[in-house]
Amino acid sequence: MHCRISDLRCKEVVNVKTGTKIGMVCDVAVDTCNATVLSIIVYGRCKFFGLLGREDDIVIPWCDINIIGRDTVLVNFNERPCRKKKRKGVFRNAFKGLMGND
Repeated sequence: MHCRISDLRCKEVVNVKTGTKIGMVCDVAVDTCNATVLSIIVYGRCKFFGLLGREDDIVIPWCDINIIGRDTVLVNFNERPCRKKKRKGVFRNAFKGLMGND
């Protein structure tokens, strides 16, 4: 099967180790001196509808790609653990003074 870089942008990336969907291929890193593809890049997820930016991009080296199928790219990738910060009462405290509930 032949695949162009523009065809990769429509494919979903799935990690075979965990079975999770990583996202869609958004970009490709290419070594122009050697004419080889170095990695595929999946953009980070949007934070609060994109108003607070994005998470870090996920760069998957070419050697970690197992299969490029018709609709998906299967990768064997060690994802970094997600760290979620718990923000207790951020909005409640911000609006507390506005509502007059001191």
